[in-house]
Amino acid sequence: MDALDRMYRHLVRTIRSRFPQYLSQPFDVAELNQSILPYRLHRRELGIESNEDYEIALTELLSGARDYLIVDEHMRDALRAELASVNPDPTAFKQFAGRTVALSPAALRTLEAGPGERVDAEQSAEAPPPAPSAPSAPPVPSAPVATIVPPATATAPTAPTAPAATPVSAPVSPSTPPNVVRQSGASSAPGAGAIIPQPGDRCRACDETLPSGRPITFCPHCGQNVTTMNCPACGSELEVGWKFCPTCGRPASAH
Repeated sequence: MDALDRMYRHLVRTIRSRFPQYLSQPFDVAELNQSILPYRLHRRELGIESNEDYEIALTELLSGARDYLIVDEHMRDALRAELASVNPDPTAFKQFAGRTVALSPAALRTLEAGPGERVDAEQSAEAPPPAPSAPSAPPVPSAPVATIVPPATATAPTAPTAPAATPVSAPVSPSTPPNVVRQSGASSAPGAGAIIPQPGDRCRACDETLPSGRPITFCPHCGQNVTTMNCPACGSELEVGWKFCPTCGRPASAH
């Protein structure tokens, strides 16, 4: 089992326990990355050592690899081309933050039939074996000119096979709001495309402390661009300091 298999299995477990509505409803890429399966909260269960390896595995999942997810064709082709390049960009999936994906029903059935998972098919009643044929009655002698015809063998009807148990979908509950990523109180740096973090500010991707009092553009721990953020409602890219999303008009922060 590789990183992609572990990520998919853990994603299904997480959705079943915390987001059951997504077993049958689509969700967007930004919510998958930031709320459903963020690296900082699931790295131990995923067994992935670095944020870059996590992003590569997530890119493979979003490219439709092994048909684990139902994905947009344009996103699928773009991410597969990126993964096939010499130096693939692990953050390429972020440009599709607003695209929606869904769990593949066929992949879910395959997972349920695997070792350690519930197998609904095994719970269906097996058909009982056919009843033995009734013995033939002995021929009755009659007049010499009559032809003796033995009675037809009576065969007990085969019991019908019980229908397989239909898996019951988990009840749909109201959508859980995405986790709010802590926004830095950093002020704009003198240079374009840079910020000056304040003491105690943390990276929204890896949650590590940012160096204060100096202009930076990328997190020195995970390489995340700290000058931008994503709208919690539609996933559009925002600049730090914006109060509202220019795409959907929602507040840039849930607080």
